[in-house]
Amino acid sequence: MSMTAKPEAQSFDVRPLSPLMAAEVVGLDLRRPLDTATRDAVYDAFLEYQVLVFREQTLGKEEQIAFTEQFGTLEEHMARNRGAEIALLHVVSNLGPDGKPAGKIGSTGWHSDKSFRPLPSLATFLHAVTMPPNGGDTCFANMYAAYEALPAAEKAALEGVRVVHSWEHSRLHKDGYKVPEEDRIAAPPMSHPLARTHPETGRKSLFLGGHASHLDGMSFDEGRAKVIALEEFATAERFTYRHKWRKGDMLMWDNRCLVHRADQNFDAALFPRVLHRTCLRGTAPA
Repeated sequence: MSMTAKPEAQSFDVRPLSPLMAAEVVGLDLRRPLDTATRDAVYDAFLEYQVLVFREQTLGKEEQIAFTEQFGTLEEHMARNRGAEIALLHVVSNLGPDGKPAGKIGSTGWHSDKSFRPLPSLATFLHAVTMPPNGGDTCFANMYAAYEALPAAEKAALEGVRVVHSWEHSRLHKDGYKVPEEDRIAAPPMSHPLARTHPETGRKSLFLGGHASHLDGMSFDEGRAKVIALEEFATAERFTYRHKWRKGDMLMWDNRCLVHRADQNFDAALFPRVLHRTCLRGTAPA
């Protein structure tokens, strides 16, 4: 859905949240369409900080879709949105069929959204709708910083190495979920560069996360062990930022150089945690 109001310039401030990554954007009303200069300034900040936090937002589902579409092409979630009221927006929730907290949240392992696709996600937008009074944080690990911290010899050894990303593997590994045949056909395993070059910044990063099964061209066990070791290194605390949600926060992050996870550091059987997610389609990793 496109916004119909005439775009007008909006002023805003960008305030870094950590020395490594992430900045808050203060002063924008995301319900209003962005003029070209404002949109470009927001995107430049996104490339610089990798995680943007827009404060004090109150967007409905269609408004979030409209805001997201200003930065690229939206894509549907893999399976859960079939038959959903709005297929381009995924409701992230710990609520059960009865509408009450069910005791657990998903996506607690490190991952990059839709990395199993030929064109993995460019960016994810996540809007806090209902959050626990404390906790329910979202954590990010900077794959630029992790790659740059590797010894020179190891960087050289990673050149040309590819990693298999598999939605079926990640679902089985996570919770034993058996992927339907139609989804296996729609999302077969994909081989991507392990040391990925960002298409806009030119910086290299590790392309890992929960969908990364094993290194291509090796036995599964050997290739899997190397993926696990690299992910353990890359998600060390020195490479991470923890986002503590505030009411009305909208997050925008770069899946091409980050992995993320939700933290169940709250009573998920007592407090609801509901967020709205939209994703932008990216380009083939190189």
